Amino acid sequence: MMTLDDLYTTIAARKGGDAGTSWTAKLLEKGPEKCAEKFGEEAVEAIIEAVKGDRAGLTAEAADVLYHLLVMLAARDVALSDVMDELARRQGQSGIAEKASR
Repeated sequence: MMTLDDLYTTIAARKGGDAGTSWTAKLLEKGPEKCAEKFGEEAVEAIIEAVKGDRAGLTAEAADVLYHLLVMLAARDVALSDVMDELARRQGQSGIAEKASR
């Protein structure tokens, strides 16, 4: 089973690659703004499937959201491990307390 770490490693390896043969390289070549735009589009599509109650559609769109989130992070040189460290820092803290600390 592929993990998010595996996927992020693949995405990072495609950065600067051949945009003619890799969708990831093509997206990254367009810059962080385009990567963010694409992430937003996919997030909206996931929301639509969730509202519709379409389990299969939501599953597919959620996969797209995760992929495009990782592409967006790679476009800005934010390591997935940094995001995971932030989540670990928040673990065991109430969401209300965590939000208040920002």
